[in-house]
Amino acid sequence: MTRPAAVLFDRDDTLVEDVPYNGDPDRVRPMPGAAGAVRLLRERGIRTAVVSNQSGIGRGLLTEAQVRAVNARVDALLGPFDVWAYCPHAPGDGCGCRKPAPGLVTEAARLLGVRPEDCVLIGDIGADMGAALAAGARGVLVPTARTLPEEVTAAPVVCADLLGAVRHVLLDEPRAAAGGRAGHSVTAGDRAAGSGRRG
Repeated sequence: MTRPAAVLFDRDDTLVEDVPYNGDPDRVRPMPGAAGAVRLLRERGIRTAVVSNQSGIGRGLLTEAQVRAVNARVDALLGPFDVWAYCPHAPGDGCGCRKPAPGLVTEAARLLGVRPEDCVLIGDIGADMGAALAAGARGVLVPTARTLPEEVTAAPVVCADLLGAVRHVLLDEPRAAAGGRAGHSVTAGDRAAGSGRRG
């Protein structure tokens, strides 16, 4: 893995704890290691973005203003991030931006002024890895208790935590353990794009 031009992060359960359809900035809690991971990228001059499914807007459970307020809180705690891109559509809307579609990744890359293939997307579910693959970017999975076993098996690279994932993409650590198993690579034919279970 060569050093990327930019690292894109999923938001919920990757950068911050997942609070379903959260519209309250006071409920934002960073994931362990998130601050250090983002700081390390900033110190190395790597651009950063957040790409997030926010179907609560399309479902009528959230307003865009609420999502922007929560994103601003994440920025205050962990950022600033160079770019924010989120999908406001419900799962049945058939948009091209909702992960695992490539739209959020390609849009973030465009706004950053880099090629999607020069980006790495770090996320916690198969939809994140599917979006990276569909856009031509690289994916790194950091599993949580919500990650399905088949998503871990199908991921191109698996790291045990967010800081380990960032060190991996910066080539500071060649592999990071995931549940006692080293990060691994699989062929494109072995990759399965998850459909996503939230956002």
